[in-house]
Amino acid sequence: MHGSALAPDARHPASPEGAPRGALPAVLVAVVLAGLALSAWHPHDRTTWLLEVVWVLVGLPLVVLSRRRFPLTNLLYCLLAAHALVLAAGGHYTYAQVPLGDWVRDALGLDRNPYDRFGHLMQGLVPAVLVRELLVRTSPLRGSRWLAPLTVCACLAFSSVFEMFEWAAAVIGGHAADDFLATQGDVWDTQWDMFCALIGASLSVLLLSRAHDRQLDALPAPRTAEH
Repeated sequence: MHGSALAPDARHPASPEGAPRGALPAVLVAVVLAGLALSAWHPHDRTTWLLEVVWVLVGLPLVVLSRRRFPLTNLLYCLLAAHALVLAAGGHYTYAQVPLGDWVRDALGLDRNPYDRFGHLMQGLVPAVLVRELLVRTSPLRGSRWLAPLTVCACLAFSSVFEMFEWAAAVIGGHAADDFLATQGDVWDTQWDMFCALIGASLSVLLLSRAHDRQLDALPAPRTAEH
């Protein structure tokens, strides 16, 4: 048996349920819940808040409920939590009015609040690790030269679906959807959003793949229905 197959139990002993021990996932859940609570406290617009954080409201329970049967890497847990906080801040203030973005705009002499661009960068960077982890663990693509390009393509597909979601919100809500769209008068905002997602996904694959592989090697095998 290859040495790396024995290493996971030595470095990350598993509980009887098959989930890795450690407080990190629980701490991250608490941080995300606190961020959501603060975000929901008198947001700029309640509908915009819901549209921005709906991904967290759906994704957080899924991650928690699947943790015992299909635990994720700590790298992915941390990135998902960071992305959730980015969404929570954008939902509270709207992406065009996040104070940190205003500070960056003024400091760098930009003509718009760049928080929206940062949000779409994260929309590529974080899903890339999620997609990569699912492909490595549930498909024959581990070690394949197709893993990286397919990961980036999947992130671009998600970004395009999100842009269509924004388009539908604009058609249905009209000017009421302006805060959600956060175009700030840029006619090329959709193209910029997808380009930022492409950059984020590409950086994720280039910079995080090696560390991600090490953590994937340390994971216990997912539980099957027979067990």
